[in-house]
Amino acid sequence: MLVEFSVKNFKSFKEKVTFSMEAATGTENEKNMINIPNINEKILKSTAIYGANASGKTNLINAFSAAILMIRNSNNRQVGEKLIEMEPFAFDEETKLQPCEFEFVFYMKGIKYIYGFIADKERVYEEYLYQYITAKPTRIFERRNVNEYKFLQTDERKLNTIKTQNIENKLFLATATTWNYDKTKEPYLWFANHIDTYAGGISLNDFALESYNKEGNEQFKKFTLKLLNEADIVIKDFNVEIEEHDMDSNMIILFKQLNLPTTVTPQKQRDVKIRMIHEITNEKGGKHSYELNLKYESSGTQILFYFAPILKDIFEKGKIIVIDEIEKSLHPNLVEMIIKFFHNPEINKGNAQLIFNTHDTNLLSLAIFRRDQIWFAEKDPKKGATDLYPLDDFSVRKNENIQKGYLNGRYGAIPFIATGDGLWKE
Repeated sequence: MLVEFSVKNFKSFKEKVTFSMEAATGTENEKNMINIPNINEKILKSTAIYGANASGKTNLINAFSAAILMIRNSNNRQVGEKLIEMEPFAFDEETKLQPCEFEFVFYMKGIKYIYGFIADKERVYEEYLYQYITAKPTRIFERRNVNEYKFLQTDERKLNTIKTQNIENKLFLATATTWNYDKTKEPYLWFANHIDTYAGGISLNDFALESYNKEGNEQFKKFTLKLLNEADIVIKDFNVEIEEHDMDSNMIILFKQLNLPTTVTPQKQRDVKIRMIHEITNEKGGKHSYELNLKYESSGTQILFYFAPILKDIFEKGKIIVIDEIEKSLHPNLVEMIIKFFHNPEINKGNAQLIFNTHDTNLLSLAIFRRDQIWFAEKDPKKGATDLYPLDDFSVRKNENIQKGYLNGRYGAIPFIATGDGLWKE
């Protein structure tokens, strides 16, 4: 479970901002919170982020992605390879030369951890991992000045050997886990397997195709057909065929010329054929089945088709999913349906979490969300820097029409639209 995420000096985030999934006081919409025995915290199952265009909403998702990819790609990094994920705040002569900062507070298997790092495109300057065994955090490791380390005294001998295997552009969390240090294993696996980000709506995902194509895929197919039916999209069945072959040598040369990191340079090419089967009743009452290529289905059908196995996996494993523009190509009622899946304890048995940004103000309802589940991103037009704050910072009545209040500018984070008269003036 994610508790907090902080970012500083990354894209439009100049100063440190902290995004929290910890529930505030208040008993409304209790099903929207995760209650875990022996953990004296209530964690939110979902949060929605609002703001004007170019306010920094997507940059928050980008910050999640950059930090997670830094960790996942660390072990594959070569000496001198650039940390392309690091993009400091550019509208300041000092900050654009300074490193980016990230910090996560999370639970993994009932243990609370704090992990963070500071890095630019060249190297990792600072890194740290703490865990809560008691009320105070215990240091597992600290890294300062690129290669100065402090460890648990009981593990110093082992970790002093491991640190010699680390280099300045790699994260010690990944290196230590590779060398079988048990205290970094679970935190590393949290980043590797328990949190995923999706930009630009639900992107077509390899996980979905592999789920449909592998042996024993009937559970994924069954879940997808049920989800489409819940969304009032009547599909009787579907077939997925995937053929994989070596990529054309000219394409491999092209990717190498683009100077992409080796971790993202493809070597294989896949041909995918997906046929949706519709059962149609004619005027005489006869039923006939017709196949239609998925690419000719509506955008909403395509998104739900690819999202379904991901959603099934998220609920079963209790993962965190961070989505940019969740409403893209989906009807508002379908978005609300997915959000309510996360809030429903009978469906979300693994305590999965959903974080998303949106422009869909129909979701701004205290019948759907608690006040601490709604966040706003607002950019200072003079400084170009994004601030992040929750609805809970305002004195909001339990029966208040927050959609109307937002559109009227009460909470900020909306564009100030001109009349357009100046377009034709010299």
